[in-house]
Amino acid sequence: MPDKAGGNPHVIIAGAGLGGLAAALALLKRGLDVDVYEQADELKEVGAGVQISANGTRVLFELGLKESVEHWGVRAVDKEIRLWNTGQTWSLFNRASAPIGERYGVPMFLLHRGDLHTALANAVRAAKPDAIHLNRRCVGFEQDGAGVELKFEDGSSAKGDVLAGADGLHSQVRRQLFGAAVPRFTGQVAWRGMVPMDSLPDYQRRMVATNWIGPKAHVTCYPVRRGELFNVVGQVDRNDWQTESWIEEGTHAECLADFPGWHPEVQTMLENTTTLYRWGLFLREPLEHWTKGRVTLLGDACHAMLPYLGQGANSAMEDGFVLARCIAQWPGDPVIALERYEVARLERTTSLVNRSAEMAGTFHNEAMATAESAEKYINTEWHPSKIGARYDWIYKYDAAGAAL
Repeated sequence: MPDKAGGNPHVIIAGAGLGGLAAALALLKRGLDVDVYEQADELKEVGAGVQISANGTRVLFELGLKESVEHWGVRAVDKEIRLWNTGQTWSLFNRASAPIGERYGVPMFLLHRGDLHTALANAVRAAKPDAIHLNRRCVGFEQDGAGVELKFEDGSSAKGDVLAGADGLHSQVRRQLFGAAVPRFTGQVAWRGMVPMDSLPDYQRRMVATNWIGPKAHVTCYPVRRGELFNVVGQVDRNDWQTESWIEEGTHAECLADFPGWHPEVQTMLENTTTLYRWGLFLREPLEHWTKGRVTLLGDACHAMLPYLGQGANSAMEDGFVLARCIAQWPGDPVIALERYEVARLERTTSLVNRSAEMAGTFHNEAMATAESAEKYINTEWHPSKIGARYDWIYKYDAAGAAL
């Protein structure tokens, strides 16, 4: 094992998603050795969008990805709330006193997950060409006072000084550390799809992230990939579809049946998606601890969250960046480094999980059944003071300067 007195530790990461790759790149930029082990035989992300809020933008810029993010992403000029049936619109951030790019110091970007994933992977490989290993399905690990050994389904293994489990919702590292997560169905089903931008009328081709909200459903939509595609995700209250897979296809007729009476703009978006996928939304309780000895967790493996605050990807990348800072600060004592990482991140991510779950009732509310009650409700729930209380603590966070 390379954990010599005063030497730099060798970090192994299970999972090459956004969080795992952000961790790897942050470690490599600090001169630490890292290897990433991914179960898939091809490095790719699902065809979905991701909103990178200011806190995530800071991480990506610190990782040296400013040029890639600006090339592939769409710089959001605003976020809007729109009423499900009338289309009435409320701006969230594009106010005279605080446009979104100025309020938090850095822009918000709207990205295709695949583009962001590719940018991270390319940067990792540029720093260490053989850092990412495919076809390595993790089945467990062993650790002792000298190091940790990650074991794979094919009988092979990898040794290092620190193991970070970035292996997602069904994490094998978490299972061995603390037992399997117990998912609880939320009573909501999500639909997602991509719309070629040129299939939409001109008035819908705006560089804005929009939440259409209603009594029992909402639809989030925004442009990605330099404005060439429009990402659409709808969530609806229903109890008859409890499959969690992101790759289960549904039909346009089934999707449209979940949004009866919705505004023609929403109907047009849903009708023009190339393929629609659906899955049940499940909630997992955040862990009270992430770390044992030389092994820790990050991202969905320890704090999977509902999408209402848009922080799943952002918080995973924050985890990776802070983990790298801690290991670099305590290179001779990986156990202390992981303990400090957990302390630095646990309270914030637990709050994100809990507040995201609480937001479900804000997006889906019977007050929006009529235009009159909806206007009063939205003017209250999305008043500037509430927007600040809801989002400022999230977006102002700086993973590069947070206390360790």
